[in-house]
Order: sequence, then C-alpha cells, then structure tokens
Amino acid sequence: MLIVKYTPEHEWLEYNGEVVTVGITEHAAEQLGDVVFVELPEEDTPVTKGDEVVVIESVKAAADILAPMDGVITEVNPLLEDEPELVSKDPLGQGWFFRMKPNDPADLDQYMDEAEYKAHIAGG
Repeated sequence: MLIVKYTPEHEWLEYNGEVVTVGITEHAAEQLGDVVFVELPEEDTPVTKGDEVVVIESVKAAADILAPMDGVITEVNPLLEDEPELVSKDPLGQGWFFRMKPNDPADLDQYMDEAEYKAHIAGG
C-alpha cells in the first residue's frame, strides 16, 4: 500500500511498505526557482531525524533537505548529478532525492496527508 505524507518544510514522503522516497513538493520547487546543483548523501548512510541530508542550490536560494525520520539511505537519484533541473521540472516524479529504510515506519504518522498539506500552504 502506498502512503504519501508531507512535511511542514514542503517535502513529500512516499512509503511503499519498505522504503520512503523523499522529494520536494511543487510549492517548494516554485519557491526555489531553477535548481542548478544538488548534493546528495551517500548510500548506506545511517541518518537521524533532522540531519541535513541534501543541499540544493537554485538561482534564488540554497536549501537543505533534512532526514524526515531515523533510518538508512538506501538509494540516491542518479539523474540529479547531471540534471539537477529535474527537481524544478518534475518535483513529484523524476526529481526525487533519495530513498531510505525507516527504523520505524510509524514515524510517518506525524506528517500531513494531502488535504492537511494543501491547508498548510494555503495558510490555514
């Protein structure tokens, strides 16, 4: 079963029963503008919730993606090395950053579902 959650920092988390794929929302991509560089973590790296995992540089700003939960990075998106603009062009598809195996999948429960996230970006 696929579960999609959203963080207050405008990341999306897609859980397929084993791993969580992490990317940024369209709202965040619009705020950043054209992404020109992405620094990804190493695979098999253990992370703790709140650790800086990804650094994004765009024409407008630099931003960090933090680990949404404790776990291990299992895969990074190889396309972003040569095509960082995918983060801007396809944030919900090919622009994902990394996949991780969470220590406790129940940690996803603390994040927003789609309706809650839409209310969050609308200021509600």
